Amino acid sequence: MAEAYCFLLRRDLRAAVADFIWPEGVEVCTYQPQLAPAVHQLMQLGYREGGGRVPALEVWQQRFERDPEYDPQLCFIAMDAEGVVGVVQCWTSAYIKNLVVHPRAQGRGLGRALLLNAFRVFQQRREGFVDLKVLEDNLRAQQLYESAGMYVVRREIVPD
Repeated sequence: MAEAYCFLLRRDLRAAVADFIWPEGVEVCTYQPQLAPAVHQLMQLGYREGGGRVPALEVWQQRFERDPEYDPQLCFIAMDAEGVVGVVQCWTSAYIKNLVVHPRAQGRGLGRALLLNAFRVFQQRREGFVDLKVLEDNLRAQQLYESAGMYVVRREIVPD
C-alpha cells in the first residue's frame, strides 16, 4: 500500500477572523455526553469515504472524554431539526482534531462557520495560532481551510 500524506495547516490568530453567520435553522451548542451517539454517527458518516477512522462508540467516547486535552467547551455541535449536522472537535493545545459536516448540510457555509467559530474561541483564549491536519487528497477541505487563512506548515506521512 502506498504511503498517504497529510498537511499540517496553521492559522495565525493575531489576524482578524472574518464575520460569519450560522446557516438558517442551525443552532450550536457545546458537547454533552448525551450527544455522543449522534456525534459519533456523524463522524462515522463523514469518514466513510476515507480521511480518518472512528472506533466503536464506547471506545471513541472514552478516548475523547478522557483525553488530557479534552474540554467540552472546545467541541461545538451544530444541530438542525433532524439532529446533529456538524461538529468541530478541538483540543486545549489550539488544535482542531475533527471537523465534519453532514452531507445534507454541506454547501451552506456550516463548515466555514464552525471553523471560524473555533478560531474566535482560541483568540479569546489568547492562543497565538491554531493547527489542524488534512489529508493531501482532501482538496475540498484544503480549499475551505486556506480560504479561512490557514497555510501549510509541513507535509507528513500519515501513520498507519
